[in-house]
Amino acid sequence: GVANQNDNLPELSRMQMELLINSFVNDFARVATLQFTKSVGGARMNWLDIKDNHHSLSHEPDKNAMAVDKLTRINTWFASELAHLAKRLSETPEPGGTGNMLDHTTIVWTNELGKGNSHTLNDIPFVLLGGGLGFQTGRSLQFKGVPHNRLLLSLAHAFGHKLETFGNPTLSKGGPLDLS
Repeated sequence: GVANQNDNLPELSRMQMELLINSFVNDFARVATLQFTKSVGGARMNWLDIKDNHHSLSHEPDKNAMAVDKLTRINTWFASELAHLAKRLSETPEPGGTGNMLDHTTIVWTNELGKGNSHTLNDIPFVLLGGGLGFQTGRSLQFKGVPHNRLLLSLAHAFGHKLETFGNPTLSKGGPLDLS
């Protein structure tokens, strides 16, 4: 696992991204997962001047303004790393093709919970970047009360797998979301 004292995470993050991009460029991989810390870990983000561990902060009540500020700074750092990955992909020519790697890649960024302090599965944020699957990006969509199984169906369909359900069949009612 990732050590709780992980001051080198920013450097490791960038190294992992370069490894990921090089794996794509050289056709060693077509799919990759990038996870910064373990889900229920005690990682500390000292480089952000945050001494509390991330998991404990995520359980603080919404009225704890200091915890909300720290979580916002942590999530902003994660978002900046995602932006860096997208930028690096956009700077990398698509091997044997046209455009750049971001034009031919879809990045899905998410969290396992909608809210850490209540462990809710509602309103889980998903961010999709890139042009790889033909989704219309550059917009904000809200699907209130819609299980994310339908988003996962959309991804499967975009890859050519015409599944009727993903996971619990009752949570796939309505089929894939229209993301075009």
